[in-house]
Amino acid sequence: MAHHILVAGRSGQIARELARAALPGGFTLECRGRESLDLMDPARTARLVAASGADIVINAAAYTAVDKAESESDLAFRLNRDGAAALAEGAAARGAALLHISTDYVFDGTKPTPYDEEDPVNPISVYGASKEAGERAVRERIDRHVILRTAWVYSPFGEGSFVRTMMRLGAERPELRIIDDQHGSPTAATDVAQALVAVAAALIAGKADGYGTFHFCNAGSTTRFGQAEAIFAWLARRGRTVPRVTPIPSSAYPMPARRPANSVLDCGRIGRVYGILPRDWHEALEECMAEIVAAGATKDRS
Repeated sequence: MAHHILVAGRSGQIARELARAALPGGFTLECRGRESLDLMDPARTARLVAASGADIVINAAAYTAVDKAESESDLAFRLNRDGAAALAEGAAARGAALLHISTDYVFDGTKPTPYDEEDPVNPISVYGASKEAGERAVRERIDRHVILRTAWVYSPFGEGSFVRTMMRLGAERPELRIIDDQHGSPTAATDVAQALVAVAAALIAGKADGYGTFHFCNAGSTTRFGQAEAIFAWLARRGRTVPRVTPIPSSAYPMPARRPANSVLDCGRIGRVYGILPRDWHEALEECMAEIVAAGATKDRS
């Protein structure tokens, strides 16, 4: 029997990794962008999902412009809360399960140790508040849900990828000043996609205790400065010219939206329930960078 996964989102980092993820036998996956599944039209979204034939719905669509959200709160909430609610309603009507991607930004970052799923939420930005509202909307509308919180996601794709941004700026400037007082776990979008596929397969197989809220990030933690150091050390080992990297506090680089000082998530529960054990963030980072460099070399030769 064939099982169908419907993904809301097509151009984002996780959606693009889902589109190329290895699927178990008998599974198909379809990514829909806003032209065919527009979360800004909640009623139509709910109808389309209900009629989609999906066994699993994955919400990989979101408003993610963290700083712009401070001045576009209505748009952020329409996508991150109302869009999530529409997907939940459609999935519930269909009898499908919903996998919803959320974020470390639901926390305020003041806890000195990693956040687990039971810690109280307290977002400190409009983006974080809109994502927390989306979580509540999902829980209120569908019992068969998995909310997967992740953090510091990057991929070989898109201008929003910290890794791509560092590689670009490092080629343009002799020195970069990088924040060194925000802590988190750099997480490869490909690993998030693989975790989502594993969860979907387990739910289809009848896993009854697999619903609820989970955290998934690559293992280990660092700061943005530490992540940048790792990026440029990898490039330097391959003969690239790299910039000098200087650590600075967040106060030296003010931005419209506040960021959690601690974004480290405890990922133990997903290991206990699903057997998913995240790999070290260094390994995932180096794999992503190798792909970016290889793609650039191929392009230069063409």
